[in-house]
Amino acid sequence: MAATMSDRGPDDSGVWSQGPVALGHRRLKIIDLSAASGQPIVDAAAGLTGVFNGCVYNYRELRAELQAKGHRFFSSGDSEVVVKAYAEWGLDFVDHLIGMFAVAISERDTGRLVLARDRLGIKPLYVAETPGVVRFASTLPALLAGGGIDTSIDPVALAHYLSFHSIVPPPRTILRGVAKLPPATVRVYEPDGSTRERVYWDPSFSRSAERSGWTERDWQDALLESLTTAVRRRMVADVPVGVLLSGGLDSSLVVALLAGEGQAGLSTFSIGFDAVGGREGDEFVYSDLVAKTFGTDHHQIKVPTGDLLPPLEAAVRAMSEPMVSHDCVAFYLLSQEVARHVKVVQSGQGADEILGGYHWYPPLAGVDRERALGTYAKAFFDRDAAGLARVLDPVWLADGDPAREFAAAHLARPGAQTAVDAGLRIDTQVMLTDDPVKRVDNMTMAHGLEARVPFLDHEFVELAASCPPELKLAQGGKGVLKEIGRRILPQEVIDRPKGYFPVPGLTHLEGKLLDRVRDALSAPEARRRNLFRTDYVDALLAAPNAELTPLNGNKLWQLGLLEMWLQSHGID
Repeated sequence: MAATMSDRGPDDSGVWSQGPVALGHRRLKIIDLSAASGQPIVDAAAGLTGVFNGCVYNYRELRAELQAKGHRFFSSGDSEVVVKAYAEWGLDFVDHLIGMFAVAISERDTGRLVLARDRLGIKPLYVAETPGVVRFASTLPALLAGGGIDTSIDPVALAHYLSFHSIVPPPRTILRGVAKLPPATVRVYEPDGSTRERVYWDPSFSRSAERSGWTERDWQDALLESLTTAVRRRMVADVPVGVLLSGGLDSSLVVALLAGEGQAGLSTFSIGFDAVGGREGDEFVYSDLVAKTFGTDHHQIKVPTGDLLPPLEAAVRAMSEPMVSHDCVAFYLLSQEVARHVKVVQSGQGADEILGGYHWYPPLAGVDRERALGTYAKAFFDRDAAGLARVLDPVWLADGDPAREFAAAHLARPGAQTAVDAGLRIDTQVMLTDDPVKRVDNMTMAHGLEARVPFLDHEFVELAASCPPELKLAQGGKGVLKEIGRRILPQEVIDRPKGYFPVPGLTHLEGKLLDRVRDALSAPEARRRNLFRTDYVDALLAAPNAELTPLNGNKLWQLGLLEMWLQSHGID
């Protein structure tokens, strides 16, 4: 299982076992490069053994606090701090950690196993339970390597994938036999097989009384201070930290704030493709401007027009779950190059979900909470129940409309003051984790590159969640962030059209890519599975770019990618 994750941790490996518990780890050396921080971490005095993926940014402060309480350390890294924090605070240890993490801790004396995942789900944690056995890993393919997994398709997850913009909310995955631990969750496995869990973080998307008198400027000041803290925290490393600089507002702000913190010689990286059919393939004009303004050591990575099939196949293999975004190939190629220069980067990811940057938020502004579902689904969902019935062979149709029912329950939960707040909450807690965050983790870690996301600092998210929606939706979205940007960024970056990773060769299915999709959907494995109605697939193949989702996703690509993923991971 651990060997399948050598790309995520190319620098070292370790295994440990005692009685019914065995732990394996692959290490990417970023903090405390010595062997003392090798994992699994064994604390014989406390009777604890742990494995940890991610980074705890406040580990130095926690170490000092724990030393004052009498704990003695044998390393200078964050991994041991996590185990000592558990020794001191038990299951409440997660409340003290600031960072991104997936943790497993085994208690020698009780036989108890504890799993925990960070508040925003930045680091993945997959679980497979069979009678008498629980296995867990940072990737789904690692569990497959252990064998004995039910790899049949979960019809409810399939409905989510085809409806909820290819998002399968936790705990489900597309496979019946694999689940994922939800974000902000601690789960305890007792030796008798019983389990219990708690959700330790659930921010309020409501206005607070103590901030009721804040002006627009007050909100800008507070968010700027919080974001500056978040960016500063994510420079903690014993190796250089770079920035993925798209030239958009979000990543440009990260660069500007780091420059303001005195980071000299900061390495920044941008990727671009050749233009295809009159569509530009790069945004270098903006990233170059930001790099020049702040004097970074900038790297332009140009991908020439050619065969995108090999990197696409590699990106699919790197996916722990099927992900339809064409950004995956761009992130994969970008990470491949960036990893030749640095082992850690900061990214501007998450700002759109946290601060209202997407086009489906403004329509929610004039809507009652009771009507939020219809407005949100119209803009974001790929299909309704009738649409699913057109796509799926009847044996694969789940009861009801799982995606719509899930969204209805989430949007209706207390703790969100307006329909906009409810929309931002479901995107922050579900969509963000199981689409862009997972995408960046998978594609960067495929090259042993750690991506850190300051906009997902949990204290920044808490503050932003309480910010009045009208400040976020102003100026076409992210208004409050744009005003912060006006203080420190070139004007051209702030008022530019919203950009995406441009991959022109993948936005229109034709040539080799269309042939690859056709091959995947007609492969023997696909015919045996028989997920999709033959007449529907034939119609899509006859007009491969005719059917698009409300978010302009290609419906044929969605089907083809799922089969490509299943086949590339040996799921028959």
